[in-house]
Amino acid sequence: MKVKKLRRMPLHAAAAKVAEKALDETRTAYLSIRHRLAPAVLKPSLFSGFRSRGRFLFDPQDKERYTELLREGRSDTEIIRQADRICAHEFDLLGSGPVTLGERLPWHEDFKTGFRWEPRYYKRIRTVDLSNRADVKVPWELSRFQHVFTLGKAYWMTGREAYALEFQAQLDDWIQENPPEMSVNWTCAMDVAIRAVNWIAGIYFFRDSPSLPEAFWDRLHASLYRHGGFIMDNLENTGEHTGNHYLSNLAGLIGLGLYFGDIEVRGKGISGSSPKEWLAYGIRETEREMFVQVNADGSNYEASTSYHRLVAELFVLSSVWCHSNGIEFTPEYMKRLEKMHEFMLDLMKQDGRTPVVGDADDGRVMIASGYGRWAPADCRYMLAVAGELFDRDDFRRAGRLHREEAMWIAGLPTLWPYAAPERAPSSRPSAAYPDGGYYVLRSSLAYCLVRCGELSFRGHGAHSHNDQLSFELQVSGQDIFVDPGAYIYSADYRLRNLFRSTGMHNTVQVGGHEQNDFDEHELFLMREQTFARCDAFREGFFAGSHSGYAGKCGVIHRRVFEFHEGELTLSDRLDPVSPGAEEIREFTASFMLAPGAAAAQTDGIVLIRQAGVTIHMSFEGASAIQLEDSWVSERYGVRRASRLIRVRSSHPEGLSTRIRWKLNRSRCTC
Repeated sequence: MKVKKLRRMPLHAAAAKVAEKALDETRTAYLSIRHRLAPAVLKPSLFSGFRSRGRFLFDPQDKERYTELLREGRSDTEIIRQADRICAHEFDLLGSGPVTLGERLPWHEDFKTGFRWEPRYYKRIRTVDLSNRADVKVPWELSRFQHVFTLGKAYWMTGREAYALEFQAQLDDWIQENPPEMSVNWTCAMDVAIRAVNWIAGIYFFRDSPSLPEAFWDRLHASLYRHGGFIMDNLENTGEHTGNHYLSNLAGLIGLGLYFGDIEVRGKGISGSSPKEWLAYGIRETEREMFVQVNADGSNYEASTSYHRLVAELFVLSSVWCHSNGIEFTPEYMKRLEKMHEFMLDLMKQDGRTPVVGDADDGRVMIASGYGRWAPADCRYMLAVAGELFDRDDFRRAGRLHREEAMWIAGLPTLWPYAAPERAPSSRPSAAYPDGGYYVLRSSLAYCLVRCGELSFRGHGAHSHNDQLSFELQVSGQDIFVDPGAYIYSADYRLRNLFRSTGMHNTVQVGGHEQNDFDEHELFLMREQTFARCDAFREGFFAGSHSGYAGKCGVIHRRVFEFHEGELTLSDRLDPVSPGAEEIREFTASFMLAPGAAAAQTDGIVLIRQAGVTIHMSFEGASAIQLEDSWVSERYGVRRASRLIRVRSSHPEGLSTRIRWKLNRSRCTC
């Protein structure tokens, strides 16, 4: 891939790139030897007696009120159960299923495959090797320490010192096994930042434990301070575009800057920057990134609903943490953050979940509630927080089942009693987000989301799929047609490419071509070729087109959605790019069924049954209909069997698909 990139460059640019790489390799070799012979570890004694003066998201002085509300909300039993699993080293990460990892946690291992990254200088570690099935996200996920929040809550509710001692044991073991810059867990600054934020959360839960000696806190602070210097020296802002990785870096710098305050420590091998500089840089860049990464309509420019949720969480945590310490972002920043949550509310399906559009890796920053059982496609915990942050009842109603999250992040409840019942969310109107490329059609019984817009990172396509003019359909809270999800990244590049391919989405494929071409080994690059556009949108109607086949087949794909009570009609046609050009008429339309949906085809009619909903599909212009076995991934690393309907057409007028539904279990008579 690197050779291909060099060949595309002018000769002078390629030569400069090679020289730069040679210089970087020389420096890396030197630092590798230096770190191996003399690790850059700060002396814990430098932090003797240190206690942060900064305020956190929650105040430990309100411990009794927090625990009282948890008991009122009947969350205590589940929290203690999850904490006991953590103490037993039982984890369920990235599709692993519940796995007991042994007495000492495998910090350097993908425990799903058994592959282990040897501890060495971080720039000498190859995190991705497409020739094996190891997934570096597994050790990274464990080392994020997002389970600490649950341990802390259990400690507050029970007073059992076993939870505090487990916190100490895990952090001491991690620090010993991961010297600064000398393991796979230092290869991604995003994960360093998320780990730092979760360690700080643990400090506010366990700082007053009589079982934890001061020497432990000194060790922890020395490592934590080292995290800040590392992030500052390894900011993930050197590519074509910044994204959730860089925003995570900034959130880590803000949290560490607020935590360490005025303290400034010098030591061998650490950055000359100070916590004050981390904080100032983090705030300045976070404000700027809001208007880089978030479109004017509130959608995130990574073109992924899952990464939209993650980015919103990063912005919210940074904003609330700063507010707790008397630091405010601009009103324009806060208004756009509010729009991010309006986007989540408008895209929410009837059952409360959000369609999984584009890439999804189950990424979170801090899991304040529901550890071990939260659903990646459920953004309502963010709406619960936003309800308090922006004092909006529509957000509160949507997030009414996730008020514990709001309690920990946005503060103790003042506008609502924790356990009080709430009325169900009112129905939402249709909505358009043209900057992000999402269009929502609604009726009293059904929901339809249409994807039609720019690829991620302004056409770079890192987290995009070939899903232009694809759609999701839910009827009476039951998924009928769904996006296939992302499933996996580098652990299996073939499946990665399958799940982002045109043929897996509810759209049209012409001549076996992809809408946007991609190299099978470049897993996070897919340059824009579709340039999709909305041609018309109004209540119950959407028309759009894209140019993905223009240079390959000389045609434009146009699709029209007409959405009525009890019925959705799709019209697909291929228009020649220029008058008189040879017309290509043959194409295949795909329809991915939700897992559990049963389908049968008879005489050109497809009958679908899903949990009390009967769907009747008929076609005009179809030449063949085929049902295939397929897969849908609702969370990272997990796939479920499903069915895929393929409809071929070569009719001069294109293909018309009529989808009708009834809410009964009897035989369809429509």
